[in-house]
Amino acid sequence: MSKGAPPHDAAKAARQWLHWQHVTTTRIAKRFGAAVLEDLKIRNMSASAKGTVEEPGRNVARKAGLSRSILAAAWYRFELLLTDKLAFLGGSVVKVDPRYTSVTCSKCGSRDKANRENQAKFLCLSCGHADHADVNAAVNILLAGTRPSAASETSGGSRGLERAA
Repeated sequence: MSKGAPPHDAAKAARQWLHWQHVTTTRIAKRFGAAVLEDLKIRNMSASAKGTVEEPGRNVARKAGLSRSILAAAWYRFELLLTDKLAFLGGSVVKVDPRYTSVTCSKCGSRDKANRENQAKFLCLSCGHADHADVNAAVNILLAGTRPSAASETSGGSRGLERAA
């Protein structure tokens, strides 16, 4: 017998996950006129680390687990659903290069690897700003996506980020 949930439980979980994605993307699209996302290279992130006979891969099991979790989360499907719903409502999705967003201070703009104390803590060595590392990176992504020269817009529309209630 194989590990994991029985097939009908896996199918039910997949349906529930798809439902959650639809509900969440609909809420975002109705509330906001635009969304700013990291321009993640999902195909590269989930590629195999097996390597070749001449050059075998390293940490293959760990990479396989990461790939499974990335694909199970269906980031790309979430992005497609959000892009389609925003476009339908006249909004847009802006994709931002995620490089350095986790080591750049969202308050003063200082970029230093030492700003990132650990996986969770961000402390700017220049201005003293402290935050959760993911929150700081998310603010940097939002700031980059709302600049006039914002990266790559993937659907039409020119509405603001916050919709009037």
